[in-house]
Amino acid sequence: MANAERRPWKWVVFTAALVALSACGLWYFKFRGEGSTQYLTSDVARGDLTQLVTATGQINPVTNVQVGCQISGTIAKLFVDFNSPVTNGQVVAQIDPATYQANLHQAEGDLANAKAALELAKVNADRSEELFEAKLIPKSDYDQAFASLHQAEATVQVKDATVENARVDLDRCTIYSPVDGMIISRNVDVGQTVAASLNAPTLFVIANDLTKMQIDANVAEADIGGVEDGQDVDFTVDAFPNRTFHGKVVQVRNSPITVQNVVTYDTVIGVSNPDMKLKPGMTANVSIIIAQRNDALKIPNAALRYRPPEAVQTVIAAPAGGSERPGAQAARTGGASRWKGGHPKGDRSHSHTVYILDAEGKPKPVEIKTGISDGIYTEVTDGLKEGDKVITSATTLQAGGLRGGTSPFGGFRRF
Repeated sequence: MANAERRPWKWVVFTAALVALSACGLWYFKFRGEGSTQYLTSDVARGDLTQLVTATGQINPVTNVQVGCQISGTIAKLFVDFNSPVTNGQVVAQIDPATYQANLHQAEGDLANAKAALELAKVNADRSEELFEAKLIPKSDYDQAFASLHQAEATVQVKDATVENARVDLDRCTIYSPVDGMIISRNVDVGQTVAASLNAPTLFVIANDLTKMQIDANVAEADIGGVEDGQDVDFTVDAFPNRTFHGKVVQVRNSPITVQNVVTYDTVIGVSNPDMKLKPGMTANVSIIIAQRNDALKIPNAALRYRPPEAVQTVIAAPAGGSERPGAQAARTGGASRWKGGHPKGDRSHSHTVYILDAEGKPKPVEIKTGISDGIYTEVTDGLKEGDKVITSATTLQAGGLRGGTSPFGGFRRF
């Protein structure tokens, strides 16, 4: 009975101990210190920077000649095919000339008839002149004879022009190459009828020199301000993904190209193609080098996007003494750029606020001026020196381990 009476006391003691441990645990997790903040930094270093404008375009021959015909008819002969080399004046096709030969013969017959009528008119005019001088015919007959002579002369000129026109049409049955080059397109076959009543049909397309090509790249209006003649260009094509080709900007055309409210400008890039690897119509992924720096002082772009935690912002914005420290306003805004564009461009400098670690290991705002950017690193023209450590992100550690961290894009992130 004595042991049974002591058992309830054991349970009371166990329950009390459990409650005490729970209370201690809650107090520890609620009131433990905030711990320390670890900052991820990057050294300000020197290196090469290249700012690019990217675009896509199509590779075309510099001189692209479309060979057509001015007459209608049936293709009788073809003397060239795809990829055939041609020279200036070479015969490339023949249209059936039968109809135009018949027209020429008819015109020549009409001309001969007009010349015979002219001879008769001359004889009548001479006879009328003799009779008029002898006063055997009235002056009206004399005038009529010479008028008929002039009409016959005019008729001969008209018929002569008709013969010349028929001869030209006959000559046009033979199609010649107007330039030296290579046939890159053949649009007709033997026996096909071409009609030139409204528009001259295109029979062949000849590339004058495939060793010299050009890229017509569509550059967005936001980037066209940095593109100028003479800038170097690197580009790739899908056919040779591991090879980088080179060219130069030769012309920036002012005519806008608008497709679904997107405005682009045609930028012509000259390309040398000695090995004939580049073919007309290929799509080129173009990178125009608009600015380049060698051995430039640079920082990662994450340092420009870094925003300190709210607690650190409060300390920086309102230190003891009530006066605001330099850079506090920039800290409250998260170190945003004073330039309202999306990225530094060209040779212009823009102000930014970044954070470095001071002697006490605290973040310190620094105003800097930046230059060009390659999308990963940005040039620093003033405000920092080589070896400085700029903060790119921060992580808060507590007694229980990692609690959370700040994103380089701003705000506070929970893990």
